[in-house]
Amino acid sequence: MIKKLDKLIIRAFIGPFVATFFITLLVLVMQFFWLYIDDFVGKGLSSGIILKFILYQGAVLVPLALPLAILLSSIMTFGNLGESFELVAIKSAGISLLRFMRPLFVLTVLICGVAFLFSNNIIPVANLKSRTMLADIVYAKPAFDLKEGVFYDKINGFAIKIGKKEANDSVIRDVIVYEQGNPLQDNFLIAESGIMRVTEDKRFLEFNLHNGWRYQERGNTFSDKNSEFIRIGFKEYKKQFDLSTFQVNWTPDSANKNNEKMYSMRQLEKAIDSIAKENQTLRTSLETELFRLNRFPKLVDSNWKSAGKDTLVYKAGQLLIPDSARSLINQRVQGQASSVKLSAESLSANLKEKERILRKHKIEWHRKITLSLACLVLFLIGAPLGSIIRKGGLGTPLVLAIVFFIIFYFSSNTGEKFAKENTMTPFSGMWLATFVLVPVGIFLTYKAMNDSRVFGKEFYSGFGKFFRKNKEKK
Repeated sequence: MIKKLDKLIIRAFIGPFVATFFITLLVLVMQFFWLYIDDFVGKGLSSGIILKFILYQGAVLVPLALPLAILLSSIMTFGNLGESFELVAIKSAGISLLRFMRPLFVLTVLICGVAFLFSNNIIPVANLKSRTMLADIVYAKPAFDLKEGVFYDKINGFAIKIGKKEANDSVIRDVIVYEQGNPLQDNFLIAESGIMRVTEDKRFLEFNLHNGWRYQERGNTFSDKNSEFIRIGFKEYKKQFDLSTFQVNWTPDSANKNNEKMYSMRQLEKAIDSIAKENQTLRTSLETELFRLNRFPKLVDSNWKSAGKDTLVYKAGQLLIPDSARSLINQRVQGQASSVKLSAESLSANLKEKERILRKHKIEWHRKITLSLACLVLFLIGAPLGSIIRKGGLGTPLVLAIVFFIIFYFSSNTGEKFAKENTMTPFSGMWLATFVLVPVGIFLTYKAMNDSRVFGKEFYSGFGKFFRKNKEKK
């Protein structure tokens, strides 16, 4: 009986989980593309490149899609069982809610382990490739596109205007090409017609022009004297334009490999250890430099010993410095103080930057654990919440899942921001969402075990009766 019950709950959970996971992942990927849609349009990217980028970016978003999928599917599963009174029958048979949740709890723990391995081994590689591809696509030029009656100046050194293109886009008429080789002497050519084609390697654009004129100016660019104006007629003229700048220059992955987001936990631990040692060395250097510059015996002027008693006057146990030496001493003191200040500011800025880099590495180390553990935390909220509301489908469960996921998302981002700004430690900042949601999960589990209707009509009607009675008494 128990084995059949475990199979029942797992079978009821798998379907909604798979569906909600892929839907959530699709929504997150589309949200990412919505932010960068302007950088992708008009770049002439092939479908293979776009699908490759979607694959990498989808892998990066998997740890964020898993917690939401588990939350929504657990609410739907227990809500469907409660709506069909199967959950009531199981409880009436003497099986507790915790025993009923156990198979899904074990399954969620396994999902957490898979999520951690995925986050530690696959996501750094996917993040590296997706970030590199995104940077190359963003900085790439728009695809080559000649329009009728409009000057096109995206090719370096040329401005091209085509009066008309035939239906096959290869035959062109009324062609004007300006050659911007010199800021004071622009050559240009005019042709009645021609044939336009792109080479097979897509590196050059070829114009085979017919019946036209080429105008050229020769001479001194800084004087109008001895200049030659040449007009050459032609029946056929061949012109090539370099299109290599329109191709996407793919940067090697090694260019971004030193980013903390591209590291595994073992690599992060090594980087954290080395950065911490560098920071300690820099901090010691800062203290040593300041104390070295403030050793006053070394600042004693060499004329101090050779000065006679006539130049130094003691009064009431104090040394009075003559006016002739006071200005020189003030200049030296000001120069020394400025030197100390500049050295301290430089070392302090360098130390702050190193500390910021150390915090970012620690944040990434904790992120790999917190995002994996978030699956279990949100399951502890979703399972009792579904048994309380007893509503299946995508209506109420979807609304509640979005509410709790927003709480999780904003608390995670807030903690991460505080950790980066050194307002909170990396540990407390990255675990803030867990500290907030675990008590909520414990509270909901307690209410579900006692059959409390936290989100039911009876709960709110009880509050209404309480306020009405108080109003009647008054």
